[in-house]
Amino acid sequence: MKMIHKAWTLAALLLTLCVSHAQGVDPAQARSWAAGCANCHGTNGQAQPGMESLAGANAADLVKKMQDFKAGRKPATIMHQLSKGYSDEQIAAIATYFAAQKK
Repeated sequence: MKMIHKAWTLAALLLTLCVSHAQGVDPAQARSWAAGCANCHGTNGQAQPGMESLAGANAADLVKKMQDFKAGRKPATIMHQLSKGYSDEQIAAIATYFAAQKK
């Protein structure tokens, strides 16, 4: 149990570092990467009913979800493939972008 707690603590620290590092990415570049999500998640992450909105979501939660898709830990129809096309830095930048958008 102690090992699991340490692993989650380390994961949370790494996610925080990724998100803070993403703040060094040009916001226009992050917006460009995030635009690829519009087909399903709506412009600026404001999705239509039935789809998950990303606007205003917690950046660390978004990073975790994307990393889970990328690693195959979270089942998906397409996100497991799309997530593999982004580096960890790009994922953190995209998450930071969506977190800053209004719900």
